Amino acid sequence: MNRSICSRNYSAQTVSVLVFALSVCSGLQTGQATDSPNVLLITADDLNYDSVGCYGCEIPSITANIDKLASRGMRFTNAHVNIAVCQPSRQSIMTGRFPHRNGAEGFDPIADDVPTLQENLHRAGYLNGILGKEVHLRPKHKYHWDYYVTEADLASGAGIGRSPDRYYEYSKTFFDLAKERKRPFFLMANSHDPHRPFAGSDQEQRAWGHDLPKFTRQFTSGEVPTANFLPDLPAVRKELAEYYTSVYRCDQTVGAVIKALEDSGMAENTIVMFISDNGMAVPFAKANCYLNSTKTPWIVKWPGKVSPGVVDSEHCISGIDFMPTILEATGLESVSDMDGSSFLPLLLGKKQQGREYVFSEFHKTFARRCFPMRCVQNKRFGYIVNFWAGKTDAMRMDSTSGLTFKAMQEAGESSSVIAARVELFEHRVLEEFFDFEKDPGALNNLISDKRYQTEIEQMRNVLRKQMKRTNDLALEPFVNRNNPAVIDEFMKQQQIRARRKK
Repeated sequence: MNRSICSRNYSAQTVSVLVFALSVCSGLQTGQATDSPNVLLITADDLNYDSVGCYGCEIPSITANIDKLASRGMRFTNAHVNIAVCQPSRQSIMTGRFPHRNGAEGFDPIADDVPTLQENLHRAGYLNGILGKEVHLRPKHKYHWDYYVTEADLASGAGIGRSPDRYYEYSKTFFDLAKERKRPFFLMANSHDPHRPFAGSDQEQRAWGHDLPKFTRQFTSGEVPTANFLPDLPAVRKELAEYYTSVYRCDQTVGAVIKALEDSGMAENTIVMFISDNGMAVPFAKANCYLNSTKTPWIVKWPGKVSPGVVDSEHCISGIDFMPTILEATGLESVSDMDGSSFLPLLLGKKQQGREYVFSEFHKTFARRCFPMRCVQNKRFGYIVNFWAGKTDAMRMDSTSGLTFKAMQEAGESSSVIAARVELFEHRVLEEFFDFEKDPGALNNLISDKRYQTEIEQMRNVLRKQMKRTNDLALEPFVNRNNPAVIDEFMKQQQIRARRKK
């Protein structure tokens, strides 16, 4: 039986006693020595890939702990999530299936007949734990958490999911329990940084009043880089400074969890992976299909297995590959009908065929507004189809709730260039094609450029085959994308399905 075992006022020692008691009541087996590798998955919330030092961020020591982890393991430069919004991204990672295949296209529970990684690890005797974000993995009975710290546990007085000290305490308690019980473990430690509201922002104070999470380093507008996909405006720089203050605290949380693992004495037999669930919560990043939407830092450390300091810039991996990789790495049987495939051979220094492309999608926002999109990317190009272009209300989500989008709207009144960006963000066009090697900010849509028609048609064909292979309901409107009636009917059905979801 899963239940929250942590109260915001409990000490780590008290929590440890409660965990032990609940583990006995749950019928967990004890005394099972094992050589099976442990797994620690650390996630950041809304962290852009290029906000990390080893991925190109020029702010000194912005992510010292993440960079140190990369130096001790393997870093992938062509890694993506399959949908750029928190809950469906995480549920795709934990099922090895695209959102349209696991039943969770938005903020929905996965289908009951879809296997999860936690179910398989639970049957194999693993102790499953999660810190924060447990509400984004539903339904709860599909995940078999033996130890979990809830959103409420991390609220007032505990840093609202943003306290490195608390993450150390909770992680260490879990590691010590697994050690005491002689059980291999899986821990998903989810930082709530750098999700909105950003550190030190007015939005943060409006959300939480005066009981705010602390930070130890605050950046100014002059210290942070501009984003390659946003206009350089004073209010945008101010918000980016707040964002990077949150990024720095996220890195401290990562360091705290890793220190807890090392202090437990189990680091040598633990696979550590670090990823972000999607890009930063500003226009043209989170909740879209651009490079800055889905590209993630992906770092893997596994002592004795993964060579330190390795950078893989050849292969493309994505969120759906996490579950099959962990199953193979832990010696468990593969699960049938997953969309992803194990990249364990890459971790062991080998090469793999069939890793030229990654696929992503989007469906709807929290408010059940439908913005269906599909995307295929390789190391250089990205092709996106926006079925909702001109067919629905202007796009709105948490990316539009802060200073950046408001500043863009205001600047658009006097700048035609910025006005065009706002219009594109709000209403989009049917097809987009980008050369990310030359244009990582996706500022120049090349869909009509004659020089790229061969590549565009190739990407269309790759996407069409993928949609057919995964029984994507968007296949028919994609094939008939130049028929407004077909697109209209598809959007109508999407709205009906969204309203039916609970």
